Amino acid sequence: MRKLVYYIGVSLDGRIAGPADEFDFFPQGDEEQAAAYAAWMNALYPDTVPTAYRAAVGVADMPNRCFDTVVMGRGTYRLSLDHGITNPYAHLRQYVVSSTLEPGTDPAVTVVPSDPLAFVRELKGEVGAGLDVWLCGGGRLAGSVLPEIDELLIKTYPVVAGTGISLFDGAFAPTVFDVAERTAFPNGVTLTRLTRR
Repeated sequence: MRKLVYYIGVSLDGRIAGPADEFDFFPQGDEEQAAAYAAWMNALYPDTVPTAYRAAVGVADMPNRCFDTVVMGRGTYRLSLDHGITNPYAHLRQYVVSSTLEPGTDPAVTVVPSDPLAFVRELKGEVGAGLDVWLCGGGRLAGSVLPEIDELLIKTYPVVAGTGISLFDGAFAPTVFDVAERTAFPNGVTLTRLTRR
């Protein structure tokens, strides 16, 4: 069975975006640090680079390494729609969990109107499936599918947001993960991979 992996950036106080969905407050370091960090992350996880930017960062022809499917909430998908992009990850199978988004926004994007927990269980259990499933965001969706998250890839940025969208938004349900590895970058970002205990 393949894994559901929540790969996301977060502030020190657990915010994946600000109150208006902004994420440009995450510090990247100076120009050299930012370039080195981006190159390392893009080489390791080329699948997570939006299709529109893949050529610019040199991963246009890279095969998917970790994921062949992405699941996101409506708020995450809306960030692409606001820029006129209806098919943000053309190199992946794309699913948007939303009870309000009209199906047919783009033929390459499937709208999942209800029961995201059952849906990700189905994705994980697909026979003959190749790579893992990337949970792209947001916090409410992550909270609803927490029982099926196998791995966390958390990029922690050295900033406190104060308010905004939480990494997880859901009922009180303590769930223990073990730290499998941690990498610190000169720009202050820490990537931590955690696996479900």
